[in-house]
Amino acid sequence: MKLALGPLLYYWPRETVLAFYEAIAASPVDAVYLGEVVCSRRHEVSFDDWLDIGERLAAAGKEVVLSAQALTESEGDLKLLRRTTANGRFRVEANDWGAVRLLSGMPGWVAGPHLNVYNPQALVLVAGLGATRWVAPVESTRALVASLLAERPPAMEAEIFAFGRLPLALSARCFTARRFNRQKESCGYACLDFPDGLVVQTREGQPFLALNGIQTLSADVYCLVDELAALREAGVGVLRVNPQSHDTPQVLGVLRAACDGRLSTWDARHALAGLSHGRLWNGFWYGEAGVPRAA
Repeated sequence: MKLALGPLLYYWPRETVLAFYEAIAASPVDAVYLGEVVCSRRHEVSFDDWLDIGERLAAAGKEVVLSAQALTESEGDLKLLRRTTANGRFRVEANDWGAVRLLSGMPGWVAGPHLNVYNPQALVLVAGLGATRWVAPVESTRALVASLLAERPPAMEAEIFAFGRLPLALSARCFTARRFNRQKESCGYACLDFPDGLVVQTREGQPFLALNGIQTLSADVYCLVDELAALREAGVGVLRVNPQSHDTPQVLGVLRAACDGRLSTWDARHALAGLSHGRLWNGFWYGEAGVPRAA
């Protein structure tokens, strides 16, 4: 099984980002997704910086994929989308249907999770437009994944979120700015103060969601390490890990050992629990609410 590191969803200082990917270059990951997916106001790392990071990762033997922004709102966003899809060097992950239109006919792109491809007909459609990898939507169940992959087009890889806070939704409104009574256009780059998002709790004091600018994530950490056999049986070939501000290379190491059979899934789960910044859960895989199926 391959391991993939998803795009950085949070807003980190430039030097932190560069140091992070230097560590990732030495980690046991097969593919790395790069680029700004969440908010175009984030300018610590430029598009050219992402290309430079990609070149260094490619030199280290990693497959590099440029992830397109998931919510396109302005002409500036469109310009960035056009640059991403026409980069001419790296494979591209499409996260909205505007990106799909620009990539149509180009072989080898990735149908990202925000496209919401839920049925075999949609999978055939994106394959016909050039996609060769499908990233399952975040709430995908075992039954849904198995049913789609039983009828998948030839040469279509399947990737699924296997560890990390899940990206649940995007909005035109910036929730982090609103938390501090700021407008989106004058947010003060508040996201820089929350390297793993701003956790929201229920009235009972339980972690519920994490706010990340215009994005909402799960507060707890999705983990499918116990399901490796079922994932293989369903036909999943790539496991996605979402970056976190600490111990991401170690997380990749644990998952690599579990995939290779050098570490039991029980031991891997306990190791991942110690590396996580939230409780582990896996309910979506069973078609249930996440928290009751805490791993």
